[in-house]
Amino acid sequence: MLAIQNGKFIVPNEAGDFVARQEGVLLCEGEKIKGFVADGEIPKNAEVIDAQGNYVAPGFLNVHIHGCAGADTMDGTEEALARMARLQAQTGVTGFLPTTMTCRWHEVEDALATVMEAMESQPMGARVLGAHMEGPFISPAKKGAQAEENIRQADYKLVKPWEKVVKIITLAPEELPDYDFVDKCHAAGITVSIGHTAADYDTAVSAVKEHGIHHFTHVYNAMTGFSHRSPGVVGAAFDTEANCEIIADNVHSHPAAQRLLYHAKGGKNIVLITDSLRACGLGDGPSELGGQEVFVKGELATLKDGTIAGSVATMNRCVKIFWENTGAELPQIIEMVTKTPAQELALYEKIGSLESGKRADIVIFDEEVQIHKTVIGGKVYYHD
Repeated sequence: MLAIQNGKFIVPNEAGDFVARQEGVLLCEGEKIKGFVADGEIPKNAEVIDAQGNYVAPGFLNVHIHGCAGADTMDGTEEALARMARLQAQTGVTGFLPTTMTCRWHEVEDALATVMEAMESQPMGARVLGAHMEGPFISPAKKGAQAEENIRQADYKLVKPWEKVVKIITLAPEELPDYDFVDKCHAAGITVSIGHTAADYDTAVSAVKEHGIHHFTHVYNAMTGFSHRSPGVVGAAFDTEANCEIIADNVHSHPAAQRLLYHAKGGKNIVLITDSLRACGLGDGPSELGGQEVFVKGELATLKDGTIAGSVATMNRCVKIFWENTGAELPQIIEMVTKTPAQELALYEKIGSLESGKRADIVIFDEEVQIHKTVIGGKVYYHD
């Protein structure tokens, strides 16, 4: 049994909104959260963790990450996913979706097969919850760092063998002949996301309101921007209740753009992601993404032509940056990396909050969002 005391616990209130509370001790039994007890009710056999006044929150979820620690999803190896899982846990992430690129289809399938194996074996570290397919059903006009020669027409026959592993698919709605592909994804429980798209505002809004697409991939990046006469996909993201990913690294989105998204969405329906590359955690120098050479300097990673190519950010860093840039209350920011993605993945009954019966995936961090401990399945995996 595990007992965590002296923490600022981020928990849902009666309305379901996250708040901070300082009273009580959080008990975990086995892999599950048992609940809160008074300070004097800690079982004698419990392993006690003193949070020392730091924040205690549900483990973070990262639904869009290509790689880190020198490893990439497209490596298609268990060792690559294991390396990613280890670094993710060190940065407060307890569950993630390894994300594929617009590569040759057999390479995508190899990567998905490896993700499926990892879902069953679960490497030490953050848990592999499934895969996010970013492409190849995207727009050549907004390909970003995706390889144009591998872009193809959406075909559900390609996806069907991987229904159990694919949790999110990013596509360009204007490239679809109809919405049959989307309907089949939804029937299989796969979230469809609008991204890498040259669609206009009306097409994007129709996709959300008439066809049930409720996710936007890395808002602002690789999509039509906002202007007062042509609101674009960014305007559709602002003007609907769909969930919006954002890479809060101050490279992919300016601090003011982060604030605008926060205010446009009323602080809700926002999902912080890293979209990180294998270069994440390695410092400056050359790297690789989807067979393309990448150069990293500081927080910026680019292709040879200067195209921004994913991030080198960690999730705890994104939480800190978005918190600073928006001035929001921290519990609301924590929802964006726990409750909101868990709900979208239909996992909120099992993970995403510090509630009785849920999996004991917990992170302890300070005011700088530096991670002090990560608990995965009731066991301390990482401590500083």
